[in-house]
Amino acid sequence: MKTIIKSLIIAGLATATYAKSPASAPAENLINAQRVSNINIANISPNDSIWRSAKTASVILYPQTTIKLNDAKANAANKDNKAKVAKVSAVYNNSAIAFKITWKDDTQSVQNGYKSDVYPDGFAMQVPVSFNDPKKLPYIGMGSEGRPVLVHLTKAVSLHYEPNGNGDIEHQINPHNTNAFGSDLKNYDDKVNKLGKQTYSRAFISEGFRSMTEIKDGSDTFGMKMVYDAKNKTWTGVVAKKLRDGEADLSKYGAIPVSFAIWDGDKLNRGGVKRLSSWVAVKLQGKAGGDALVKELTSKPKGDAKAGQAQVEAMCASCHTLSAAKQATSAYMAPNLNNIGGYSTNAYLAESIKDPEAVVVPGYNRNAHKSLAWYNLDAKTGKRTTIMPPMMSDDKSINDAVAYLKTLKAEVEK
Repeated sequence: MKTIIKSLIIAGLATATYAKSPASAPAENLINAQRVSNINIANISPNDSIWRSAKTASVILYPQTTIKLNDAKANAANKDNKAKVAKVSAVYNNSAIAFKITWKDDTQSVQNGYKSDVYPDGFAMQVPVSFNDPKKLPYIGMGSEGRPVLVHLTKAVSLHYEPNGNGDIEHQINPHNTNAFGSDLKNYDDKVNKLGKQTYSRAFISEGFRSMTEIKDGSDTFGMKMVYDAKNKTWTGVVAKKLRDGEADLSKYGAIPVSFAIWDGDKLNRGGVKRLSSWVAVKLQGKAGGDALVKELTSKPKGDAKAGQAQVEAMCASCHTLSAAKQATSAYMAPNLNNIGGYSTNAYLAESIKDPEAVVVPGYNRNAHKSLAWYNLDAKTGKRTTIMPPMMSDDKSINDAVAYLKTLKAEVEK
């Protein structure tokens, strides 16, 4: 992951064209969480009265374009994706925190049955397990080695059935194959419906690409729901979790970083084909602390973007794609950077330039692209080591490069 990120930064720097973000773009990177008396994690809903006191912030989610998907239809459907603005509210108390997120989606995509070519709409929230140093947050995509993240995911699904460990096979057959008729058949159908699930929500822990592991022991207590408004063509999702659980203790902080992702099933979104926000600071109103995190995630880059563009294009463009007009020598040579400024923090970009080993992205199939490996494997430890060298060492050059890289992001959808 470290290698990919570093490469993406370099390549992206070289290829992209300097462009200022629209002056009308919504404010990003700060959510004020209102303190409330109670949060019912199990039954949290978008229409809960708890949201009446919550303030709403705008969070921008950018097309994730680091790696090109091996799916021609999906690539064509997402070729011209713009960034989406989501409206986010947050509330908390001593034991839990909850978020409400609303975003525009012209089509309602629901997963029906088990099909390999149909994908649902969905959303996820991500939080770091720990974040004592605001400049060392995990890689936004999937966490990074030594910097794990918790991911809470839900999808829009129809009624479905999953093994429950009870050995119940009586209600897993077609009703026409039963001996039930009339009221008995109705009772049978009612029983089957009660066994079905209308939601798909999962919690995962991840410490880098290919390390994502579902948490099944109940140590992460959370609740999620999503509801579609056909009239306004919007999804509204909610997620609530305990501040302190088996994986992380968020209760000791006055501000926490979160990231959101949304998937559009109509555009064959899944996995890394989605829209993703950067780390956003959530300030817990009425609770002390967290000022350094808020400052880090809301501060503008310090450097000169024009000077940074010249540096990046000279050093990185041959490996990294920076924009549609500035393509790398090969799409498989290094991470695509054309949206890196949307979902990466200033500190992450600076770290990737100065210390490419910090986060190594795995890259494409090493067997399919043998001459374009993004990393090497240490023979003794099996650890990935980046093929990207440190690009700059002085603060001015790094600040200028970061200022330019932060301009590499899609236009915001109106």
